[in-house]
Amino acid sequence: MTKTLDPPAGIEVGDDLHLRLFEERDAEEVARAVGESLEHLKPWMPWADAQSADPAFQRERLRKLPGLARRQEEWQYGLFGSDDARVLGSFGLMTRRGPGTLEIGYWLHVDVTGRGYATRAVDALTVVACTLPDVRQVLIFCDEANDSSAAIPRRLGYKLVRVDSRIAEAPGETGRQMMWARPGGT
Repeated sequence: MTKTLDPPAGIEVGDDLHLRLFEERDAEEVARAVGESLEHLKPWMPWADAQSADPAFQRERLRKLPGLARRQEEWQYGLFGSDDARVLGSFGLMTRRGPGTLEIGYWLHVDVTGRGYATRAVDALTVVACTLPDVRQVLIFCDEANDSSAAIPRRLGYKLVRVDSRIAEAPGETGRQMMWARPGGT
């Protein structure tokens, strides 16, 4: 029998960073972070457009997250500094790849790339994912040309399982998607 997945609402990422589940009150900050990072995100994120930088759009999106968590489909975390004021990035756990599998997805605000924040956050989420019941594997997907995203699973000991051809969804994508995997804890 499959057990209920119950990732924590907050995850420490180090002395100065933490992940916490997004709430509707974060809409303005998420919209600002996306808007300031649009040119950085557009090559790799099909959703990166002016609408995603709109606070009303983000409010509606964030309003749906508790339902996704209750249905055990998705948990979206914001990466924050110790003051919890500014969204530094977004990190998600998703069940869309099937039973026993969690996928981690992520993006960072353009101003904080290259500091190891994404690696630290993905590492913390991986530890959490691997301790959840019935999780057999944790996956990360990124386009073959997205060197920054691919460096994270490589650094954290994920194994490159395969590269699949698919239709490119964002301007920087080659249409060759890498699948990285780590075994889960159960």
